[in-house]
Amino acid sequence: MSPTTPPPHPPEGLPRARSLGLGWGVLPPGRDNAITDVPGVRVGHRTLWRGEAVRTGVTAILPHGEGMFHRKVAAATQVLNGFGKSVGLMQVEELGQLETPLLLTNTFGVAACTEALIRHAIREEPRIGRELSTANPVVLECNDGYLNDIQAMAVTPDDAAAALACATENGMASGAVGAGTGMSCFGLKGGIGTASRRLAIGDMAFCLGALVLANFGTPGDLRLPDGRRVEVPNAVAAERGSVIVVLATDVPLEHRQLRRVAARAGTGIAWTGSFWGHGSGDIGVAFSTAEHLPHEPAAPLLPRHVLAEGLMDLLFRATAEATAEAVMDAMLAADSTTGFRGHRRLSLREVLARG
Repeated sequence: MSPTTPPPHPPEGLPRARSLGLGWGVLPPGRDNAITDVPGVRVGHRTLWRGEAVRTGVTAILPHGEGMFHRKVAAATQVLNGFGKSVGLMQVEELGQLETPLLLTNTFGVAACTEALIRHAIREEPRIGRELSTANPVVLECNDGYLNDIQAMAVTPDDAAAALACATENGMASGAVGAGTGMSCFGLKGGIGTASRRLAIGDMAFCLGALVLANFGTPGDLRLPDGRRVEVPNAVAAERGSVIVVLATDVPLEHRQLRRVAARAGTGIAWTGSFWGHGSGDIGVAFSTAEHLPHEPAAPLLPRHVLAEGLMDLLFRATAEATAEAVMDAMLAADSTTGFRGHRRLSLREVLARG
């Protein structure tokens, strides 16, 4: 495959981490082992692969498709290391709600994605910013500047809108797609990865799913679930990357509980070998689809259901397992990629095949 030829989208027939014996933990995965196993959650990608220098894109995560400004979901954030340029996290943490989809992109694509989310919200509710309050767009980023010419400012609001428009509940792609197109991980090719865990609580069945934008880790520090350490040929680099972890569940949780769940994403990241370096932006966002919170409530008091606190350990384990496996998924689904200035990242699959 030449540097100017994009990989198939989505990749055809690539093995998942679990099929290669590289799944994490003991809890059972969901139907597709993806964040879209959580009912209602949809994911869409816009992949930008142009010439020899543009390797970037946008990934959209929609908690549901019913107009989020009026039907918000409970949410929380956890900043493990704050070397990042995200938008919207402050209000999510203050109010405990998401009122737009989430977009993931490269660092210089944040402004374009922010505009796209605002316009998306206004199309759904024209009173936003006039008769009603403004909307809080949430955009998260990693720096893909090793493989992508980030100064090209390739991501546009139309690209972000395209990612939102193609979001689906079935068959989401992983690897070098969407926001993950130009990302690196542990000195190898990173990208978008996902995993999920089925949860039995009492006589009820639930799900927790993780989606990661994997762009972190020092070469040589990667640890596989079987304990192997992966050496990276001719790669010397400091830990200056980032990782975004988006967690979705249909377990009814309130903001404080979701913040505790988001914090456990750090466990999964650490299992893979990262220590969250000085220049790394490591951020978790967790949301629950169990209840929709109205923007214009019909009554002054809202009934809420939340999980009993003593049962949180099950969600903590699911978060750690799904996050770590999603990182493996991102790296195993991504092909070796050559990009800006001839820089190249090998696929984890290729390195493992060499022994």
